[in-house]
Amino acid sequence: MILIKNKKIILSFLLLTLIFFNACEKKFDNVIDSTSFNYQVRSVSPKDSVIFNIMDSSLVVNIQFSQTSNLNSVSAQITDPIGKKFFADKISLFDNGKSENGDLIAGDKIYSNKIFMKSKDVSGTYNIKFYVDDNLAQNRFVARTSFYYRNGESNIAPVISNALIDPDTLVVTTTTTIQTRIKAEDQNGLNDIKEVYFIVFRPDGTTNNIKTQLFDDGNINNNGDLTAGDGIYSRKIQVNETNTKGTYRFEFRAIDRGGLQSNVINYLVLIQ
Repeated sequence: MILIKNKKIILSFLLLTLIFFNACEKKFDNVIDSTSFNYQVRSVSPKDSVIFNIMDSSLVVNIQFSQTSNLNSVSAQITDPIGKKFFADKISLFDNGKSENGDLIAGDKIYSNKIFMKSKDVSGTYNIKFYVDDNLAQNRFVARTSFYYRNGESNIAPVISNALIDPDTLVVTTTTTIQTRIKAEDQNGLNDIKEVYFIVFRPDGTTNNIKTQLFDDGNINNNGDLTAGDGIYSRKIQVNETNTKGTYRFEFRAIDRGGLQSNVINYLVLIQ
């Protein structure tokens, strides 16, 4: 009886192992969830650089499956380089052979739809997540891809101005809040600005090179920023009695999404 029981255990283990490897036999680098369902991702698109074309700004987003017997619908969510949704909702993808959806052949298991890029859309990496609704009526995240978009405009470096640190002279006997603020502009649009920051240099000229980011988010409580999206970047910082006394240099900079750096503004702060 013991031998028979052991054989049953071994057979059960082998059967489970076989099922597991069959379920995981096909793999795709960008697949998130494809095991135990009657569909499996074969490819996604786009994956390369895309350059704005004034004659045809359409871009086909598609995903191909090996089989689709359990699929009810397919959709995609796109986010721009800033991390915002490119569309308010997911876009539906179709396997209907219609040119307006960018689908070539109906029923070929390739689900597609067109999106239209504009010259004012920010250059950078766009991320796409693919979802399916299956027979269990569950919205499943199954794959992802990304593409780099170039809007065709010449990249121009950002410009910063009107730096302000208030107060810039202070006697510190306890923790004191300082408001920093600077204006940043970019001819390619504010969305092209990747970061605005300053680096602090101590009275002896040394620095840890840590960037302190400024924000244009309208969060007056945390950052002291009055209005979101007006190009004025703000940040509150604190100093206390342990800070070395002397003149500190705040070096302000901005960088755009193409990697171009702005002019540099230095602002002196005296802590006594």
